[in-house]
Amino acid sequence: MLYFVPTPGTQTMSVAELYQRGFEARCNGQYGLARTFFQQVLSSEPNHPDTQWQMGLIQGFEGDFDGSLATLQDVVRRHPQHISARYDLAMTFMMLGMQDEACAELREVLKLDPTHENAQRQLAYC
Repeated sequence: MLYFVPTPGTQTMSVAELYQRGFEARCNGQYGLARTFFQQVLSSEPNHPDTQWQMGLIQGFEGDFDGSLATLQDVVRRHPQHISARYDLAMTFMMLGMQDEACAELREVLKLDPTHENAQRQLAYC
């Protein structure tokens, strides 16, 4: 179960606005604030794939690599077409020294989007 304290004014924000606020906070390194916005999204839409993906990224940025890996794997399992989650899962595998898994995910990204430049570059390490 997720618990959060709504910030002033967020009760009237749409899911899209909450997600955007969370995304901006995450990009600015304000992970606690981002998590607050994302938890509000998930309280309305528990299966919101982009929010789950962002939560997995935050876990990794904060050093919870096992949690990040599990979250990203779950997003990809439930949303196999989510290219960004797949790419970030591949990069997490790579960072953790799981080369075979990383390469497999990069290949899956390129099956979904043969023009994905970052996946093309990273595949050179496979």
